[in-house]
Amino acid sequence: MPPERDIEFSIELVHGTAPIYKKAYRISGVELLEVKKQIDELLEKGFIRKSTSPWASPALLTEKKDGTLRMCVDYRGLNAVTVKNKYPLPRIEDLFDQLKGACVFSKIDLRSGYHQLRIRPSDIPKTAFISRYGLYEYTVMSFGLTNAPAFFMYMMNSVFMEYLDKFVVIFIDDILIYSKTEEEHEKHLRLVLQKLREHKLYAKFSKCDFWIEEVKFLGHVISNGGIAVDQSKVSEVQNWKIPEDVKGIRSFLGLAGYYRRFIEGFSKIAKPMTPLLEKNIKFQWTSACQKAFEELKKRLTTAPVLTFPDMHKPFSVYCDASRLGLGCVLMQEGKVIAYASRQLRDHEKNYPTHDLELAAVVHALKLKKCLRVPEEQLQEDELTVQDDLTYTEYPVQILETAERTTRNRVLKMCKVKWSHHTAEEATWEREDDLRADYPELFASQS
Repeated sequence: MPPERDIEFSIELVHGTAPIYKKAYRISGVELLEVKKQIDELLEKGFIRKSTSPWASPALLTEKKDGTLRMCVDYRGLNAVTVKNKYPLPRIEDLFDQLKGACVFSKIDLRSGYHQLRIRPSDIPKTAFISRYGLYEYTVMSFGLTNAPAFFMYMMNSVFMEYLDKFVVIFIDDILIYSKTEEEHEKHLRLVLQKLREHKLYAKFSKCDFWIEEVKFLGHVISNGGIAVDQSKVSEVQNWKIPEDVKGIRSFLGLAGYYRRFIEGFSKIAKPMTPLLEKNIKFQWTSACQKAFEELKKRLTTAPVLTFPDMHKPFSVYCDASRLGLGCVLMQEGKVIAYASRQLRDHEKNYPTHDLELAAVVHALKLKKCLRVPEEQLQEDELTVQDDLTYTEYPVQILETAERTTRNRVLKMCKVKWSHHTAEEATWEREDDLRADYPELFASQS
């Protein structure tokens, strides 16, 4: 059993919630033997105990990456009535932004990390799970509970707060120690190990790496040269079968989207597939979907190595906008830091070209607010403001909607002097637009 800590996992329920009881799932004989084996192991460690709770969630088995089976509990009923803990998980790309200049790395993975945090005694009955072999309840935090990641992240941040973003980054139970020199790394690693010993947090040695120049962390390969995609993940995408339903598309886009910062124009490429995720849309795999599917797999295979941002040097942002979406790339000294893109929102589809270009700039700056400093300025060579604050408007492609409504028509125009403008500032407006907005002005003509 883990030691008693200042932090205990708790389960706060929505007011008025009654206990939820669900029957055990039916599973095969082979799976039953595995469930029995894992229950006995958890009982021996003290992680679970026999229960008489009015709560019950069904146990099931899931396959791990190495092909072995793990017993989990379907806590969807309990999670639905649990008050959500809003403690934030860090953005993975923000963690990587701290690694500029690091040359030596060590990675520590905690052993059954969730099981190293006790559950508040009054909440233990809520974790009860049911199987062919009876009713049991967890005494330590279990996988599948909705607030488990937030609680564990809070505990880890509390333990390592003085070292965070100096030489340590943490994502739940994964710890990365980074240093610029071997001498620094010896000191940093010693401090981290002392913290783990002090708080009785245990690592799984077989999943740890020490004193290496290239490390796999959160599905990426990190080195002094930058960040690359983990090739094992690329292979998984390359071997992905053509999706046959919405669930298949969602799973593929979820994995590929995890690496979207490596793919220029990800949203534009994926656009043919994304409508199939919407409700009440018939699933139909078209040639455009197949082309997008293959293109994303190809782009991941040839994904570039991204550089780490240097906060002391200027950044360059290159933007692009079209009817397919917005795209941008953040660069520094000619090297790519990240790509970003998104599809157009409904109201943006009617934007003129120059508004779309501006929307792309705004999108880029919002994504990387953390890299902006007050004294930096955005340079735009193509925009020239004249002394009288006017500008030259160049011809642009007419919007499809406007083209359809105005083709082969004679448009009546009205010269309008607005109450808050001078006569010299009168504007020409379409009569049909004015009739729609100000019908009272034309009442005498009807």
